[in-house]
Amino acid sequence: MPAPARATRQAPVVGIVAPTIVARPIPFGARRKRETAAYAARHYGVATYRLTDPRVIVEHYTGTRTFAEAYGMFAPDIPDPELHELPGLCSHFVVDRDGTIYGLVPVSYMCRHTVGLNYTAIGVENVGTTDAQILGDRRQLEASLRLTRWLRCRFGVRLRDVIGHNESLGSAYHRERVASVRRQTHDDWKRADMRVYRAKLRALGGC
Repeated sequence: MPAPARATRQAPVVGIVAPTIVARPIPFGARRKRETAAYAARHYGVATYRLTDPRVIVEHYTGTRTFAEAYGMFAPDIPDPELHELPGLCSHFVVDRDGTIYGLVPVSYMCRHTVGLNYTAIGVENVGTTDAQILGDRRQLEASLRLTRWLRCRFGVRLRDVIGHNESLGSAYHRERVASVRRQTHDDWKRADMRVYRAKLRALGGC
């Protein structure tokens, strides 16, 4: 069973008030850390499970209807169904349909969410099955934007480096040592929808 939920509030960063984040950590023990370091060595040439100085924030949708289903996808440390690698897939945050923000993994740990960018990217998953669904859900979208703005300001991520998963191959930070997956990406958050998202993020103001 997952650990009991508890609400936490991070310290404000350069005047930006952090959103409330409900901690629902997935298991990320010694074995998963070793697997993450081995994955990072294979794919990025850095043998560490640590995420230091993140430069990119990647928006995703979960492909699920509920947070519980998303949690059930990320918690098990099993080979992923697409690339069949370890560690299991994960994301740092999940934004639920009601606007609740869940923290699954510390931002100091590397998560497997975007091929070519995991070594430098924070993953934000939004519960849902299409970009349009999330863009049309006021509570969820507002929460997602608040979280992303705070992360962007906390780590100094440029607006143009807040990207959708589908934009991953065009990122200046994309790097991948394994040739067979070098062009791998997903359909979630295409450029046209991320233009809308980034415009709304810009409208919230700078840091």
